[in-house]
Amino acid sequence: MDGVKIRRALISVFDKTGIEEFARALADMGVEIISSGGTAKALEKAGLKVRYVQEWTGFPEMLGHRVVTLHPKVHGAILALRDDPAHQADIAKHNLELIDLVCVGLYPFEQAIAKEGCTLADAVEMIDIGGPTMVRAAAKNHKFVTVVTDKSQYNIVLDQMRANDGQINGRLRQKLARQAFATTCGYDSAISAYLACQLGEEFPERISFSYRKVGDLRYGENPHQKGAFYVAPDGGEACVGRARLLGGKEISYNNYFDANGALELVKDFTDPAIAIIKHANPAGCAIDQDLVEAYRKAYLADVNAAMGGIVAVNRPVTPELAQAIVESYKRWGKQAGAGGFFAEIIIAPSFEPGSLEIIRAREGWGGEVRLLETGPFSARRNHEKFLKYVVGGLLVQDRDLLALNESNWKVVSKRQPSAGEMDDLRFAWLVAKHVKSNAIVLAKDKTLLGAGAGQMSRVNSARLANMLAQQYAGGGALDTKGCALASDAFFPFPDSLDWAVEAGATAVIEPGGAKKDADVIARADELGLAMVFTGTRHFNH
Repeated sequence: MDGVKIRRALISVFDKTGIEEFARALADMGVEIISSGGTAKALEKAGLKVRYVQEWTGFPEMLGHRVVTLHPKVHGAILALRDDPAHQADIAKHNLELIDLVCVGLYPFEQAIAKEGCTLADAVEMIDIGGPTMVRAAAKNHKFVTVVTDKSQYNIVLDQMRANDGQINGRLRQKLARQAFATTCGYDSAISAYLACQLGEEFPERISFSYRKVGDLRYGENPHQKGAFYVAPDGGEACVGRARLLGGKEISYNNYFDANGALELVKDFTDPAIAIIKHANPAGCAIDQDLVEAYRKAYLADVNAAMGGIVAVNRPVTPELAQAIVESYKRWGKQAGAGGFFAEIIIAPSFEPGSLEIIRAREGWGGEVRLLETGPFSARRNHEKFLKYVVGGLLVQDRDLLALNESNWKVVSKRQPSAGEMDDLRFAWLVAKHVKSNAIVLAKDKTLLGAGAGQMSRVNSARLANMLAQQYAGGGALDTKGCALASDAFFPFPDSLDWAVEAGATAVIEPGGAKKDADVIARADELGLAMVFTGTRHFNH
């Protein structure tokens, strides 16, 4: 496709950022500007000559600005094929003045519905009609028309025009058309999802999701796989997708996944919490009013697994905590048998003054540790879906945001848990929710002692958790005697509790619901265990 010279442009944008400079540059290159409404007024105020759409079409705005550009003269001028004799005849017959460039910024529907108090009527008024219609028309006819849908494209278009005597080449027109269709697709997806939510339809018959590309990744899960990172358009919740990178290397595919797991874990706690995640599972986790103490306990849970892990904090990182993180090996790791320590990522709501400098100055880390700032934690969004892809299909479910639904909990053993045991049961249950199934968690003093994750047998998960817990105790931090045990699913047989006692557990929490629940409870009583059934399962595959 050859270059097409831009002689006439139709501009209509909701967000006026940068539009004055863009239009002025077009005008300086001899382009005639057609516009309407607030955009036309803004350009006129800036001293630019503007031709109003209603004067051009000879038809006034109507229905409260709902109908402005929906006119044959507008869409004929956009859609006309300039190498088609029949189209050329219609152009002459109807005196169409061809449009070479369409610049449209759609009504911000997603921003509107995100505002508190937005009603259905408010949302409906923010559904753009004329804008998407012009965008689709221009994108369809990209053989001759350049379509601009985002302010990030302004300079790209201007640079090519300046370098090519006002022309845009076919490759760029096609690329802009592809981006335009992605824009209207995402726009319609957001509207459809909103209306489905209003109707209470959690899983409509057709579902689509629109994400914006942040950038390419060096590779995917493995070097032979390509990867990129996309973010959802709606905001409101502190998350990895909208975290600010304050320093360090670029984030990898696996980094994003693990950082998300670490962050979601600490978000489940209201008390100050720190988690260290390695390969999507907690290597350490603790809560304590003293952040340094919480970090110490989390780090010592498995000093070797912590190496190269992700550190997540649900409070601002203080200089004292920053110092403890960079001195982990010197303070505690060497005595506990660690081979060294390096944090791949530290993610937190914010970093207090001085803390960033301490981490960046850590000798040997070379400024490579990635520092992610999420902003203050806020309410978690129930409407966001959790997606898993299979070949040829997509599994969609609600996010597992259920935390401590203690109103459903039931003490099923004869012995009631002590206050301390109950605190540890709560902590262990929340951690187990974030451990890959089959999950067994041992915890004491609100500290993770050991986690058995992803084993095909629940017994092997228990053995693994016990092995790690004994290793932790060997490091001189805590004795496993008197710990709490959490299982993400029910115990199928009563002898499962024997290894709970072997691990030092005096209290157990599990969903219940097995055929042999009565036998399991009887065995708990024989062993003197306090046992709680939650009535809830937390599989995490």
